Amino acid sequence: MDQIVWGDIKLLDLIIALTVLVLAAIIAKGLALYLKRVLRNKFNKDQLQLSGKIVSFSVYLIGIFMAFAIVGLDLTGFLFAGSVAGIVIGFASQSVVGNFVSGLFLIMERPLKIGDQVSIDDTTGYVEDIRIISTTIRTYDGLYVRIPNQTVFTSKMTNFVGNIVRRFEYSVGIRYSDDADNAISIIREVVAAEPFALQKPEPQIFVDNLGDNAVILSVRIWAPVSEWYKLKMKLLSKIKIALEKQGIEIAFPQRTIWFANPLQGTGEKTAETGEHE
Repeated sequence: MDQIVWGDIKLLDLIIALTVLVLAAIIAKGLALYLKRVLRNKFNKDQLQLSGKIVSFSVYLIGIFMAFAIVGLDLTGFLFAGSVAGIVIGFASQSVVGNFVSGLFLIMERPLKIGDQVSIDDTTGYVEDIRIISTTIRTYDGLYVRIPNQTVFTSKMTNFVGNIVRRFEYSVGIRYSDDADNAISIIREVVAAEPFALQKPEPQIFVDNLGDNAVILSVRIWAPVSEWYKLKMKLLSKIKIALEKQGIEIAFPQRTIWFANPLQGTGEKTAETGEHE
């Protein structure tokens, strides 16, 4: 029985090729799940996700090439016919390969993970996803920014939550007439009352500068990175209220003017006329 031919491709070959593509998709999904189950105790969540994507992509690629071979498509003919396009794609693929390799290095070095707050190439926000070719950042304004992995790997990166603790600092100005030692004791009590203000590393509270209008106290506090922002937002207000309750005011700019020659006769009356001079 003759086989049905569609164009230059036999229908049976086409069915087999489609079956191969479906099997490749199933195998890719199964391998990704298997890797997650087997390696979950050896790698973190981000590494498992990225490894699964790499394996899935590789299986899909193999399946596509096998399907092309089954239906008799000659890939070399395509390359020869599109030699000019191939050169352009070759140059473009250099960046793709660079991003792919950089993604592998990100897996090994692990400078960031999903959910971290980072600053990369002037983009600051939360890491939403780490893909094979690129990394997605959600900025504090809610914008999604896609950054190529090569840029992520080669640029200066700041991970704000990479360490389990983080320090913040206040500058508190009090009047020269106030007792600086007493103010330091009051601030230390306020800090000690906060459960998330760490005592190790120990808070630092000291006279940092003698300003034009105030004695500047420096207050340096360590907190768990998960509570850092909340504590920083509320603690300064508590310090201000505690100081004012003890009669210590936050200084504001003042200026004293001295006259070289004091004004004479202002507001005084002469004995003769009774008029102001």
